[in-house]
Amino acid sequence: MASAKMKTKSGATKRFRVTASGKVKRKRNHLSHILTTHPRKVKRRYRKKTYVVPEEESKMRRLMPYAF
Repeated sequence: MASAKMKTKSGATKRFRVTASGKVKRKRNHLSHILTTHPRKVKRRYRKKTYVVPEEESKMRRLMPYAF
């Protein structure tokens, strides 16, 4: 008999994407509210996506087992 499938954390699938090369893409923080204190240049930088650091990718593999 086959073992039960692992569940993917739905919160992780909404926040992270796995690229074709296997990196995990994420949104930057600090862009939700109280933006008047941030300079315009910084707010533009927050809009861009970035990657999860390699040390954290093992955690991502546990959260999204079928994405890799």
